[in-house]
Amino acid sequence: MIDRQQVMDALAEVHDPELHKSIVELNMVRDVQIDGRNVKVTVALKTAGCPLKDTIRRSVEERLARIPGVGRVEVELGAMTPEERAAMFAAKFSSPITAPDSKTQVIGVASGKGGVGKSTVTVNLAAALRKQGYAVGVLDCDIYGFSVPRMVGIEGVKPTVLDGKILPIPAHGMKVMSIGNFVPDNSPVIWRGPMLGKILRQFLTDVVWGELDFLLLDLPPGTGDMALDVAQLLPNSTLLIVTTPQVVAAGVASRAAQMSFKTNQRILGVVENMSAFVCPCCGEKTPIFGEGGGQKLAEELNVPLLAQLPLTMEARTLGDEGTPVAIAGEGVMAEAFAELAERVAAAVQQPAGQGGK
Repeated sequence: MIDRQQVMDALAEVHDPELHKSIVELNMVRDVQIDGRNVKVTVALKTAGCPLKDTIRRSVEERLARIPGVGRVEVELGAMTPEERAAMFAAKFSSPITAPDSKTQVIGVASGKGGVGKSTVTVNLAAALRKQGYAVGVLDCDIYGFSVPRMVGIEGVKPTVLDGKILPIPAHGMKVMSIGNFVPDNSPVIWRGPMLGKILRQFLTDVVWGELDFLLLDLPPGTGDMALDVAQLLPNSTLLIVTTPQVVAAGVASRAAQMSFKTNQRILGVVENMSAFVCPCCGEKTPIFGEGGGQKLAEELNVPLLAQLPLTMEARTLGDEGTPVAIAGEGVMAEAFAELAERVAAAVQQPAGQGGK
């Protein structure tokens, strides 16, 4: 005989795709009826127009069908009341990322100039951390030059907004938020500086990030308003500095790093991107952007050089298709990001050294 506990145990393995928690833990299971071998379950969605209702229905059906002895499975979908949603958010998501007791490691990925692959590093480092079992979020802070939605395959996807709370968009097991998902048809964002601080605060406090191990911030290049706002709102955040091997690029990246000294942000290390082009035919490595820039910058800042990431056709192709090479690729690029993720995870557990102090 099938009993209710078997059904509830199975439903506990079904997670809401946006909140990344069990539908049982979120009190979304309204009713369970068992008639011999047949099971009927009523699930209260966050909203009647939930865009992922079909995904949730299929997940419930598939999981219940795996219970030994189950015959027909019926799933009825309802919707939470505003009071039920408010209680859920208060009970499960009451502590924002900005709270002093937040356990989330916030890492800003910074550069002195554009074009060094900062967004590529952010997305793929996040994906590599997720692949290693961490709960990861990505916040695209580059309001004017957002590119994260394209790189994770969520262009044109609108976030769900419930009772003033914004649900991050799920992508490759991560939670993602970008201003690019709010503007239509790739329209430019034309805002003055003070608006940047307001949108950053909203993305940090009104987005339901949940319990993350890491939140990676794709920062705009340079030392402008957004970098200052991050330092103010997230004083315990750390930084990764991205540069290319080119001496000029490393010199500009140094300015972004020097800013961290003034704002008392710790620098975890330097990531040298595009260290060498890897030929897709023969595998030969060619340092087309020069050599030594990343190492020189790391020595100047007295921080470790955490990675020298190659430049490959695979990374560009998968990125354009919306899939991080760190989780879908094979070979040197995926391996490099996996090693970087391990070093970053280890670095955040270490006390600050001289660099970034």
